[in-house]
Amino acid sequence: MTVEFVVDFGRRAMELILLLSLPMLLVGLAIGLLVSVFQATTQIQEMTLQFIPKIVCITLVLVVTGPWLLDMLLDYTTQILENFPQWIRSTEGLTTPGLTPAEM
Repeated sequence: MTVEFVVDFGRRAMELILLLSLPMLLVGLAIGLLVSVFQATTQIQEMTLQFIPKIVCITLVLVVTGPWLLDMLLDYTTQILENFPQWIRSTEGLTTPGLTPAEM
């Protein structure tokens, strides 16, 4: 395994983590912004008012996108487990079969 292989492997793992967390983060950001605008206009400064809508909306997004997230995670894990023996035997790094950008 080369340094490029390890760096590329880590980069792809980080991309998957960001892609999997993106729906919940965006919804949390949007709901937080809406609640902040609501609090500013009504001058209600209750700290717990931020958390309840965020928790409810993020849970709903997780329920809706859960199958897609799980499918992506299972595909990535399956690809790693199937190609692991080839990666161990090979010293060519990025030219190893199974580690092409189209498959990740």
